Amino acid sequence: MKNFSLASISLLSAVFLGSCTTDVTQNTATASSEVQVVGAMRNVMWKGELGGTIDLDTLSNKQHLYGLGPLEYLSGELMILDGKSYKSVVTSDTTMRIEETFAAKAPFFVFAHVPSWRERALPDSIRTMTQLELYLDSVTQNSKRPFPFKVSGEVEQATIHIVNLPAGTKVSNPDQAHQGLVSYGLRQAAVDIVGFFSTEHKAVFTHHDTYMHLHLITKDRSKMGHLDEVAFKPGSLTLYLPEE
Repeated sequence: MKNFSLASISLLSAVFLGSCTTDVTQNTATASSEVQVVGAMRNVMWKGELGGTIDLDTLSNKQHLYGLGPLEYLSGELMILDGKSYKSVVTSDTTMRIEETFAAKAPFFVFAHVPSWRERALPDSIRTMTQLELYLDSVTQNSKRPFPFKVSGEVEQATIHIVNLPAGTKVSNPDQAHQGLVSYGLRQAAVDIVGFFSTEHKAVFTHHDTYMHLHLITKDRSKMGHLDEVAFKPGSLTLYLPEE
């Protein structure tokens, strides 16, 4: 699939997502925490549109940038954390390769510039992803949505995955899209998590059964992937929400 120009990306985003997206060429001051989306998960899973719709290198302002999505052709995972872009790919059932690079394309991608965060300790009662989702929904009832967020601290255990679709595979449903996927377990790890929350974007950048899409990277930057399950360590987690 051809890469779109920045203008085309903005138009595509508007068609798919209406007023919740903004022009990717805006500077940090005017695009503060605006969630922007290119492509849609449903087009990848059900229509087999696996090629890149955005080249991360074309993002005009990388300072304080956060984002996530799969690598084109579902060959890895992508995560942007405070202006640094990480790509993870499978090397075996137990190992992966992490590269810090913006030279990557994604079939769908969600991102935002966040110049500043407001932080709060995550309550000890929040131990799982489901509890985190309910908590976020509760404390942001009067906040702007969709929104990015960040969690930093320690996990007792977690499961992340990297998509690893065999080259040349045709996709027309989620089961086919997840062929080759490899899951990795973590235990007693210090991590950073980038997430995006929306009640209106199921099958666009969240799966059909959740309001969140999260990617996790270890503090030592040796492991990164889509977060599937987690047990947060009580008393260790800080939640970051965008300043409003």
